[in-house]
Amino acid sequence: MPEAAYRCAARPEEALAIITAIASNRVVNIRFTDDILNVMTRRQLLSMSAMAFPALNSRVAAQGMGQPRAYSSQGVKPLSRSQPSGLPYNASFVNVTKSAGLNSPVIYGDEGRADYILESLGCGAAFIDYDNDGWMDIVVLTGQRRNSPTPPSATIRLYHNNRDGTFQDRTAESGLGRGGIWALGITVGDYDNDGFDDIFITCWGQNILFHNNGKGGFTDVTAKAGLLHPGIRCGSGCTWVDYNRDGLLDLFVSHYVVFDPAQIPARGKNPACTWKGVPVYCGPLGLPQESCRLYRNNGDGTFTDVSDESGISLKGVKKSPGYGLTAVAADFDGDGWPDIYVACDTTDSLLFRNNHDGTFTECALDNGAAVNQDGRDQEGMGLGIGDYNTDGYLDIFKTHFSDDTNVLYRNNGKGVFQDVTIRAGLGVETRFVGWGAGIEDLDNNGLPDLFYTTGMVFPDAGATVRDAPYKTPNVLFRNLGDGRFEELLDQGAAMAEVHSSRGLAFGDFDNDGDLDILIVNMNEPPSLLRNDVTGDSHWLKVQLVGVTSNRSAIGAQVVAVYGGRRQAKAVLAQSSYLSVNDRRLHFGLGSETKANLEITWPNGNRQTVSEVSVDRLVVIREPDKSGAGGGIIRSDSFTRKPA
Repeated sequence: MPEAAYRCAARPEEALAIITAIASNRVVNIRFTDDILNVMTRRQLLSMSAMAFPALNSRVAAQGMGQPRAYSSQGVKPLSRSQPSGLPYNASFVNVTKSAGLNSPVIYGDEGRADYILESLGCGAAFIDYDNDGWMDIVVLTGQRRNSPTPPSATIRLYHNNRDGTFQDRTAESGLGRGGIWALGITVGDYDNDGFDDIFITCWGQNILFHNNGKGGFTDVTAKAGLLHPGIRCGSGCTWVDYNRDGLLDLFVSHYVVFDPAQIPARGKNPACTWKGVPVYCGPLGLPQESCRLYRNNGDGTFTDVSDESGISLKGVKKSPGYGLTAVAADFDGDGWPDIYVACDTTDSLLFRNNHDGTFTECALDNGAAVNQDGRDQEGMGLGIGDYNTDGYLDIFKTHFSDDTNVLYRNNGKGVFQDVTIRAGLGVETRFVGWGAGIEDLDNNGLPDLFYTTGMVFPDAGATVRDAPYKTPNVLFRNLGDGRFEELLDQGAAMAEVHSSRGLAFGDFDNDGDLDILIVNMNEPPSLLRNDVTGDSHWLKVQLVGVTSNRSAIGAQVVAVYGGRRQAKAVLAQSSYLSVNDRRLHFGLGSETKANLEITWPNGNRQTVSEVSVDRLVVIREPDKSGAGGGIIRSDSFTRKPA
């Protein structure tokens, strides 16, 4: 067991109570103490449970397999709120969707009904500078109707940034305008190192690889790349990752369920599929699971499936693959090699630790990131990755179903996590189903906040179940700077709007030095929330260009050192909920006017750039093999007027 793994019980009798609760399905009522006398890892605790109660072995191993069921309520009630801090919050949001020209609705299932679980999943979106003009463009995914005709407008959409606060729909000429699909996740990265970002999209059916031709368009190269797969899969999370550090982006794909509507009862056909007494669709519990896949980049435009030999498929391991959703590739343990974390729905989330030899070991339970502090599986949907306490390590924020808390995992710097949800003040909110998420400094004060989208999955449940509306607001927790957060409940009209939202991406679309927010709404146009930060807080954006590493610098990590703080951020190819953020790393710096940057490149090499002036974007090039040519190659204060 790793040293200092999560400590979970203060007294032997408390541990015995927890074990008993696990065996009797009452874990939801257990809370752990912070004053620790006895050291016990989660795996030790669960192992003790299995030995003490042999009947538990089959329940844990099954992980929900067997008779299809629906979500069950965790019954977690919100904790009492503290008195508001009264501190000013200098970020405010304006919904500019219409004026920006993002008019097409995201079609996903039939309005007002969901007969199968696929229809409730929704999809992601991405900020991408596909033409390298320095302005963030937008890609929004789509699904289709199931019972009624799907409108021709239901396609993957590309919106080009006009640099004046508006976007032009260039779907038709882009080659991305694929319709008649159930798309879920997206990842963006330059897999052939030609200087232009490519796009991979997961779907129920066949996934799609779009190659950027550098002339404003994309070409479907899925078959040519060797990424077509036999049969129908439900691809969900996906991320580019240079797992073997050869300078080429490899591809990781998670799967949600084995979904075949011919084999699954529709809503109302199975009496076991109810939620709070309301007939709903079946799943995910009881539906077959499918392993994650890893595809190695061969360097010639093709990929090889190395899922088994790498350990990603969990072949030969007594571990369920789970119901995987959002996937993130980042170096969580600080060893210079990218690990992979997958948010899983109703099953243990997965953490694949990179063994530096082309293989991975799944270690989420040992390292404290599989379940919550009570030892319970949660309905993992979205992932925010960032450094909430500015100690220089990447933490994890994971969103869940309603009647439960979302979880905040604090990283000790060695990839071992502790659930700090309650002490951080997040237990006050359990009303909503959470999806896209981020740990981002929205007011530029140097303290990253928590933001997430929400939306119920059962469109008609609200007619019967009290407090179960289908459309719900976004949630914002501001960082108080002492490891605690407070929920801001009155942040203006844009934040109060209600939608059934899913994907979420953060990016500075208007290049004004703060983070704006793009949200995917079910069967409505997306929401583009422009952030208007006031006050005199400073900021810094960092864009990395790989040389010996992959050109996109995916997997790199930057620690900004300022005012006694060390804030870590990683270059990610997917996070939030099946979405992609602006790859330019954004640091709020508060009153500080200079920052030192400590960079770990994807190949493990380290570089320091000192005394960087603030309120600007700096583009930093990786040194070549000789150590030459690295450093700031461009600095942009964003003072230019839009073209």
